[in-house]
Amino acid sequence: MSARHLLSNALRQGAAAPRSASKIAARPSLTLPRSLATAVGRSPATQTTTLPNGLVVATESNPAAQTATIGTWIDAGSRAETDRTNGTAHFLEHMAFKGTGRRSQHSLELEVENLGAHLNAYTSREQTVYYAKTFRKDVDKAVDIISDILQNSKLETSAIERERDVILREQEEVDKQNEEVVFDHLHAVAFQGQPLGRTILGPKANILSIKQQDLAEYIKTNYSADRMVLVGAGGVEHEELVKLAEKHFSDLPVSQNPLSTGRAGSKTKFIGSEVRVRDDTMPTCNVAIAVEGVSWSSPDYFPMLVMQSIMGNWDRSLGSSPLLSSRLSHIVSSNNLANSFMHFSTSYSDTGLWGVYMVSENFSQLDDLVHFTLREWQRMSTAPTEGEVERAKSQLKASLLLGLDGSTAIAEDIGRQMVTAGKRKTPQEIETALEAITPADIKRVAQKYLWDQDISIAATGQVEGLLDYNRIRADMSSMVW
Repeated sequence: MSARHLLSNALRQGAAAPRSASKIAARPSLTLPRSLATAVGRSPATQTTTLPNGLVVATESNPAAQTATIGTWIDAGSRAETDRTNGTAHFLEHMAFKGTGRRSQHSLELEVENLGAHLNAYTSREQTVYYAKTFRKDVDKAVDIISDILQNSKLETSAIERERDVILREQEEVDKQNEEVVFDHLHAVAFQGQPLGRTILGPKANILSIKQQDLAEYIKTNYSADRMVLVGAGGVEHEELVKLAEKHFSDLPVSQNPLSTGRAGSKTKFIGSEVRVRDDTMPTCNVAIAVEGVSWSSPDYFPMLVMQSIMGNWDRSLGSSPLLSSRLSHIVSSNNLANSFMHFSTSYSDTGLWGVYMVSENFSQLDDLVHFTLREWQRMSTAPTEGEVERAKSQLKASLLLGLDGSTAIAEDIGRQMVTAGKRKTPQEIETALEAITPADIKRVAQKYLWDQDISIAATGQVEGLLDYNRIRADMSSMVW
């Protein structure tokens, strides 16, 4: 099942999201009022403490909150696998809830249910997350449960065999979601032959062959204190969580090859290429086009987000679609070129993808759809207007800041930022960074990342109307109407 990021989803705006299948359980774009921006800017500070073994404890406390979200963000996902073990991180996510040395699967489920808590996990290409939402008074129990499933999972052979079918069924469900399929193909061609190009669930052959030893080896290699952040948000005190971390996580080993922030080894290489999976039984053509984007730590991270917001999203089912501010939405809607389009900016530790995902049943005008989309991209290199930049900044601030609604969303933001950057930008810092962006900044990043740059294309469905790759690539440096 696909589980969307909370704040991360606002940052990625439509990129392929981490998939979550294992759990135990009992935003529209708006203009941000100045008073709300000020209130968000005064939100509680994030406190951090690093234990002797390297584990980081990060919290944002809310004295009025009666519930809290507690979780561990681990700097390891499917990217930490090999071709042979691809799918191990996601498989482990499933196995975490199948019992530990102290708790059987039944007793674990019963304990969570009796607490009225919510226990969940998800895996992405670069992170694995286990978190619980519970009452303030039960924070200690939540930390105990999370530490237990992380450090003492039984990984019984019988449970592994039973779970294979569950994961295969999940894979079948994912394969029915066109957006997920296209984005997996896009990663595969843009980062072909590299860890980021592999899927999160892994190929069917791996799902059927992953063994207990593979799971145990992944834990030993990646579930180390210095690759982990224990996050608390809402009704939790920092000092309390630090003491609980010392009690439950002090025995975690330290990695022999700590990742810290950024990856060791050579930078991931973006490859201009394409894949087209023709299926004339499908009612639409689904296509993603992307250039190499920016990493989380890039100084161009926020300008690229603003440029993505300028390009915007559009869906013809929306009654207000002709009134949207995006110039591309007017072109597409007035000429019936597509059913929908969605721009995205996906970031990783050393690279990223920036582009558009489009769905159309107007097969005879697919070239027009692609041409006018890329023409708008190239306009950013020469003539972004002040009005559209300011609108995009307001929409983005609303999406990012109003997305921090509730302890789970805040914990998500803290965990992701601590793992990817080693520190958390406050909402006020994000707002300040966005406010500083000018049309000149948009023009600069467009010239750097879009103008005459290689592209990767992934398409499924009735793709016959898409023209040759070189014809599409030529539009990356053409202003011809």
